[in-house]
Amino acid sequence: MTPPVIELSDVTKSYPGGVKALASVSLRIERGELTAIVGPSGSGKSTMLNIIGTLDRPSSGSVRIDGYDVSELSDSRLSALRGTRIGFIFQSFHLAAKVPALDNVAEGLLYSGLSRGERRRRAAVALERVGLGHRLDHDPHELSGGERQRVAIARAVAGDPPLLLADEPTGALDSVSGAGVMELLRDLNTSGTTIVIITHDREIAAGLPRQVRMRDGRIVSDSVTDVTEVATRRNAEFGVA
Repeated sequence: MTPPVIELSDVTKSYPGGVKALASVSLRIERGELTAIVGPSGSGKSTMLNIIGTLDRPSSGSVRIDGYDVSELSDSRLSALRGTRIGFIFQSFHLAAKVPALDNVAEGLLYSGLSRGERRRRAAVALERVGLGHRLDHDPHELSGGERQRVAIARAVAGDPPLLLADEPTGALDSVSGAGVMELLRDLNTSGTTIVIITHDREIAAGLPRQVRMRDGRIVSDSVTDVTEVATRRNAEFGVA
């Protein structure tokens, strides 16, 4: 039986001073799901991102990512898990200035053990996949905000990780560019990538198949939306047949 990509069991994360960012959180996300973790500032969703992304360890509870028990991994093996199994997309892109899109993406594979030529080849494929095959030699300042986010997405998926974590991926974009990025993420999910989007935007969350809502470090609801109905309603609002 194939294990879930994400499995949290009774996870708590506490900080000095008695601050409890997560309180007895349990969550299971299967392969191929497209899920929003949504909540206001201070709800615990960013801590969830760090725990799921193995950027931080829980104070208590169990975390399994792609079948691996995080508590059993050394820091080096945890880094290897993160580098091969998880892709990250952030609101602020984190692209190197004055570095062409191709090399920005290839640098994401720096610790993969691949040769420079193979890293660049995979980077080119990833950029083609996100619709930027014609922008390989463009520096970040020559790209629009939406294109820069697409470069960041290409970097995240170049290693073909089974899990993609997107932290407010449209937060720095206008509505048109944001809609394009969300459509790209849906396409990547359709091709098999498990995607978790961390957001405070309820409209974005409502357009995804599953919404996990957080408040005060706890999951307060976990629901499934009829995305076909949502898409039909959105198209009607914009006059799309």
